[in-house]
Amino acid sequence: MKFWLALAFVETEQALALARMADAAGYHGITVSDHLFAPQKRQALYPYSPDGAPPFTDDAAWPDPWVLIGAMAAVTQQIRFTTNVYVAPLRELFTVAKLVSTASVISGGRVTMGAAPGWCEEEFDQVGQRFKGRGARLEEMIDACRKLWAGGWVEHHGNHFDFDPLRIEPVPAAPVPIYIGGHSERALARAARIGDGWIGNAYSPDDAEHYLGLMRDQLKAADRLDDPDFEIIIALKARPSNELHDRVASLGVTGLLCAPWLMASSLEDRITAIEGFGSYFCA
Repeated sequence: MKFWLALAFVETEQALALARMADAAGYHGITVSDHLFAPQKRQALYPYSPDGAPPFTDDAAWPDPWVLIGAMAAVTQQIRFTTNVYVAPLRELFTVAKLVSTASVISGGRVTMGAAPGWCEEEFDQVGQRFKGRGARLEEMIDACRKLWAGGWVEHHGNHFDFDPLRIEPVPAAPVPIYIGGHSERALARAARIGDGWIGNAYSPDDAEHYLGLMRDQLKAADRLDDPDFEIIIALKARPSNELHDRVASLGVTGLLCAPWLMASSLEDRITAIEGFGSYFCA
């Protein structure tokens, strides 16, 4: 099992120290999250809670994920990085392509882009991007980014993006994997059709089994059920154990999100918690 250290909501100034420890302790990767801002008046409903309220406060820190990944890459050697998840349709295409490409190059290819259409309409309104149709725009953006990251002269003529031959530099030495977030039927289908993997949410073991079954159905429909390279990453609302990890691995899970630092308050205690979890599960 691959273990991904989730750093959402950690104090920004602690991220580099925690990344160093995760790298030394043998974690497979680190995940960072994304929002542009917190609107004072929010009408949009968070899709993963019963009442539509998000599980974070308005003063939660949202450092730019690609700046943070670049900084963490500079102080680590092996650990990978992914966004969980990047709201790519909030941004302009070439900005996304350049940020991810640069992060991949300076990290030595240790970057994945986890992406989803997003849910907070107020963010889209503020930056002048259309909220309606954001899923289709994300899909075409992924297609265009993959072309741009391949290097050389590229052109694209689609429904949402249209450009004549151009090129960006630097470009990754190898394709950047893209994991799709969300667990709606549309999100799971999108992951199966165009993703290199799927990032789910935090689930009870029984709920995890349910969503993993839906993901398998979509992979079967896309003729990718036996794809050995397709990654499935989730978090579990349960006490970690080798038995539990083996159970979800048998259902197709390749990676688990964890945050052993979450119950500690000081940086020193958080480093100790990350080291202890890693020595037991990541060794």
